[in-house]
Amino acid sequence: MRVEVLVAAMFQEPEALAEKMRLATEAVIINQCDGRSYTEFERKGRKIRCISVPERGVGKSRNRAVSEAQGDICLFADEDIIYEDGYEEKILSEFRRNPQADMIVFNVEVEESRRTYHIAKRGRVRFYNCGRYGAVSFAVRRDRLLQARARFSELFGGGAKYSSGEDSLFIKELLDRGFRVYTAPVNIGREEAGESTWFSGYHDKFFFDRGVLYTFLYGRLARPMALRFLFAHRKKLLGEKTFPEAYRQMKNGIRQGRKELAAEEKGAQSGGTA
Repeated sequence: MRVEVLVAAMFQEPEALAEKMRLATEAVIINQCDGRSYTEFERKGRKIRCISVPERGVGKSRNRAVSEAQGDICLFADEDIIYEDGYEEKILSEFRRNPQADMIVFNVEVEESRRTYHIAKRGRVRFYNCGRYGAVSFAVRRDRLLQARARFSELFGGGAKYSSGEDSLFIKELLDRGFRVYTAPVNIGREEAGESTWFSGYHDKFFFDRGVLYTFLYGRLARPMALRFLFAHRKKLLGEKTFPEAYRQMKNGIRQGRKELAAEEKGAQSGGTA
């Protein structure tokens, strides 16, 4: 098996980026910039392909990368991930250890203020605990991904209408389609410290966008899950907003999410009857 890293980047010089990320496997870099181009080169004997595109949105970049991928295991990445030596063998070892796994979630170190999970033991990922993992922790069998025809949402994430959540929606879609997803207490890299491309504080837009996301994730359970989210993380989230203020914004987002879902369903029906 071969691991291929699928990188979502913006205005990067490909060879310098590969060096910084310490890529030691094949890779596809989707580089959002002002024009279109294609380059390829080798690093440590592995081919790295860079496709520059003007389209914006991390979901679009990840979907394009999947369509261009050639490896057996797809490992999603952002431009600020720096891999540990031997990351490919760590990933392949886990898939050999658990051959029934369609996808395995790994540890990637991040700043304490941005940490949403830490895997301490091997286990199964279910719908009720899938929202904590970021896409840069996902390693997926490419053949299963193509069979499922799963795609990242282009409505959520950096450069999209709503600020984040494309990774949560992606893993939920895979689970809904019967994917067997597991965790591995194995560290494969770290996130380079720096300013987030989407997070700017726990303000109105943060809670509104989270409400939209929860409609897509939980449907009719969006409101109770919003309350659970605010209560569980109140010490971290409620420095700028009171509990009622934050919940009000999440409810506003939930209402908007219902409109977005209705529009998607209408579009799907129109496409089906065209």
